[in-house]
Amino acid sequence: MKHPEKDKPEAAAPDAGQADAKDPAAEAEKFRDLAMRTAADFDNYRKRATREKEDAIRYANTSLLESLLPVIDNFELGLEAARGASDGDAILKGLGMVQRQFADFLASAGVEEIKTDGAEFDPNLMEAVGHEQDDKIAEGRVLRQARRGYKLRDRLLRPASVFVSKGPAGGAA
Repeated sequence: MKHPEKDKPEAAAPDAGQADAKDPAAEAEKFRDLAMRTAADFDNYRKRATREKEDAIRYANTSLLESLLPVIDNFELGLEAARGASDGDAILKGLGMVQRQFADFLASAGVEEIKTDGAEFDPNLMEAVGHEQDDKIAEGRVLRQARRGYKLRDRLLRPASVFVSKGPAGGAA
C-alpha cells in the first residue's frame, strides 16, 4: 500500500534538489559573466588610458608653441623689413623688440637666465670652457660668458658656458 504522504515528499525532494542544483550553476554563470564584463571593461580602460597618455605626450608643448608663434611672426616681419630698408637703426630697433618679446615669453613660461657677471663659478649652473689669468678678477670668479644658461623654475635647462679667472699672473707659481 502506498502512503500518500510519502509520495508527496518523495516527489518534492527531486524538485528541491534540482532547484538547489540550478541555483549554484546559475550563480556561477552570473559571476562568470560579471568577471568577463569586468575584464573587458578593464581592458577598454587600459587601452583608453594608454591612448590618452600618448596624446598628452604628443601634444604636451602645444600651448608653449602657440605662444611662440607671434614671436616668430614678428621676427619674420623684422627680417623682411631689413631686406628692403637701408636704415640700420630701424633694423636694430626691430630686432631689439623681438629680443624683448622672446625674453618676456621665456619669463612667462618660468624660464630664467643664469646670472654669471662677476659671479663665483658654480659647477651646478655653469660649465667652464676655459681658464685665463686676470689681474683684476679673483681666482674662481667668472670672467666672461660664452653662452647663456637657463633654468626652468628650479631645474637646469642648460648650463652657462663661462671663462673662469685663474687670478693674477704672479699668484700662479
